[in-house]
Amino acid sequence: MKKFLLIIMLLFILCAAAGCGGSEKTAPAEKTSGGITVTDDNGREVTLNGVPQKIVPLSASFLEPLHNLNAKVAARVSAKAGILDEYKNLPEVGNVYNINIEKVIEQQPDLVIAYKGMNDKFVRNFEENGIPVVVLEMRTYAQVKNTVSVLGKICGSEDKAKQLNDAMDKRIADIKAKLPDKKLRIAILHSTPQNVTVQLEGSIAGSTAEILGFDNIAAGSVPLENNPTAAPYSMETLVAADPDIIYITSMGKLETIKTAMQKSIEQSPAWQSLPAVKAGRVYYLPQEMFLLSPGVHYPEAVEYMAELAYPDSFK
Repeated sequence: MKKFLLIIMLLFILCAAAGCGGSEKTAPAEKTSGGITVTDDNGREVTLNGVPQKIVPLSASFLEPLHNLNAKVAARVSAKAGILDEYKNLPEVGNVYNINIEKVIEQQPDLVIAYKGMNDKFVRNFEENGIPVVVLEMRTYAQVKNTVSVLGKICGSEDKAKQLNDAMDKRIADIKAKLPDKKLRIAILHSTPQNVTVQLEGSIAGSTAEILGFDNIAAGSVPLENNPTAAPYSMETLVAADPDIIYITSMGKLETIKTAMQKSIEQSPAWQSLPAVKAGRVYYLPQEMFLLSPGVHYPEAVEYMAELAYPDSFK
């Protein structure tokens, strides 16, 4: 009897070791296997299980980089500009300032891309629904390049992302090579129907001016509490700084703002005293480049601002 029991036990051990007596089981994959980890512009470390198949970007600014990197976009925001033909028929989830959380969740995305400073408040809502969120910003050129690099890693297209960034760098270098060795002092005003502010280096126009080596009279100013890219406007400071060129960015209907600004300039002795005004060197910058992020078209914004400053260099 003892010998029989011993044989049975040996058979059981051998069978268990060989995987007998049941369906074959595979060891669970480690959580890091195939995972993608990135750090977003809020310093958050976000890990994805793999290349996302249903991405919902909460700003139209992300669409072209995503398209260039072969991303799989499931839905988009409503916008008057920046929507590529490939994405026009996608479901809409509100506009960048008024995202419809329910519509985003309905798409069951495996990644949401939020725009820093505009969509941050939604991060918790999506994470509570098990949806990873990466927060990115695309105002300065450095931020645009970082966004391209991060999205390249997310989409498994790091080589394409590097090629895209290298191409932008080369085009900007070619533009700068045309510029004379002359330091210009510039002011960048931002006009809205409510007020006027000056733009700092963190703004789109401020970053563009910095690339071109311009001396921004507002550099180093204390930013507004609710807007780190702008500082309070002062006519006295503008007159004292005596810029060579005044660039004006705007929010709202451009023609209305331009008419109001021109009226203010014509009726103000202080404005009329500025050499930049006398020389006709007050320029209104297009909103599609300097209000909305130019994204991967940053070199075009650089060239536009440079050509206004040095027209003879671009004939």
